[in-house]
Amino acid sequence: MAESLETDVVVIGGGAAGENAAGRVVELGLEAVLVESGLLGGECSYWACMPSKALLRPGSVLAEAKAVAGTREAVRGTLDVPAVFQRRDSFTSHWDDAGQVKWVENTGIGLVRGRARISAERTVEITDDAGTAASISARHAVVLATGSKPVTPPLDGLSDISFWGTADATSSSEVPGRLLVLGGGVAGTELAQAYARLGSEVSLVVRHSLLELFPRPAADLVAKALRADGVKIYTDTSAERVFQDESGAVVLALPGGGFLYGDKLLVATGRRRALNGLGLENVGLDPAGLETDDSGLVTGAGNWLYAIGDAAGKVLLTHQGKYEARAAGAAIAARARGEIGFGPPPPWSRYAATADHTAVPQVVFTDPEIAMVGLLPEQARERGIRISETSLPISVAGSSLFADGYSGWAQMVVDDDRRIPVGFTFAGPGVAELLHAATIAVTGQVPLDRLWHAVPAYPTISEVWLRLLEKYGL
Repeated sequence: MAESLETDVVVIGGGAAGENAAGRVVELGLEAVLVESGLLGGECSYWACMPSKALLRPGSVLAEAKAVAGTREAVRGTLDVPAVFQRRDSFTSHWDDAGQVKWVENTGIGLVRGRARISAERTVEITDDAGTAASISARHAVVLATGSKPVTPPLDGLSDISFWGTADATSSSEVPGRLLVLGGGVAGTELAQAYARLGSEVSLVVRHSLLELFPRPAADLVAKALRADGVKIYTDTSAERVFQDESGAVVLALPGGGFLYGDKLLVATGRRRALNGLGLENVGLDPAGLETDDSGLVTGAGNWLYAIGDAAGKVLLTHQGKYEARAAGAAIAARARGEIGFGPPPPWSRYAATADHTAVPQVVFTDPEIAMVGLLPEQARERGIRISETSLPISVAGSSLFADGYSGWAQMVVDDDRRIPVGFTFAGPGVAELLHAATIAVTGQVPLDRLWHAVPAYPTISEVWLRLLEKYGL
């Protein structure tokens, strides 16, 4: 590793957001160096989005086949567990980032392996695994794309036992006979169903309600499906301690004297942005209070430091981090050329991640799925929007064809003063593919009177759009 280097932009973190930021500034004519100590591609590629969805998909396909007369009778077996794991491994490239490295090289991005720390304004110190140190100076910008880390709860006894984090669960090729899952958010819920369908006896312990950030009718559909898969769900329950008994079983002690026994414990209690140890104190910044504008420019750091993706702490979703990266990269290049200033970028311009505030799409990839974009009714009211809520079961010709006994739910939230939709939620098998249309409607602020003319093809699940508009009153 060279002792010193100068470039236009230094991007710390080679996950999805970091790759997109570096790629965008190079595409726009600047030089960029990407700094990464682990695998290029980050959590999503190797331990989160891709492997978790690869574990979920075979079970969903099998359930879909069993939900239709004709294929139901043809299904004779259960999941081939080794084949599921092999397919999962292919989506992680067997935890080999050679393909990602080739993409970086072909794109013209510089790559430095090592741990990064900001030592001064526009200066990053890198230490590799051998302890060799070097420094990189950035002519225009340093971008923090360091992602997030799992939150470990203050559970008595947890530090004394071996347990899984989400990365262990998504990369394991073992199906525990009994799996205890602590945490009822998206990751805990998805992995609980994935392992139940792979053969584990799963107990899911949730502090409040399952998927509490999603509308209750949607979350209840998922809970019903998990119970049908054999998952035991304990809501409004906080484990008091954990220990291993004489047989080696993991034991969760519950309030009131109850106990849950498992062969593995999966802790999936959320994530927080990974900013500690980056030297932010050296430039007068508190990692806990780091804030950015919509171009990713860090508040109070002058005109050179940016944060994107999970590191920015706005929306901890891979696709939203990539979106923020593209906006930040465009802003950095434009500011380097003097095309725009360092004030807040114009909303909805290519330099601003405006959708972070009003139009974030997200999917829970359980079976049934939950797909949601925009504002929930309570969120809209908190912003002073006069809204109406329209909801109904998904019961159209397309859903009946999709599965016998199809069960789903849809919600539309409308700004009644402007007569535009500000939020949608869909729950049911296959509804993730409805989400982008909803995202376009919310982002584009499509008037309901115009949306009425977007005729859904018959017979598809998308006909639920017509039912929502009809119930609204059109």
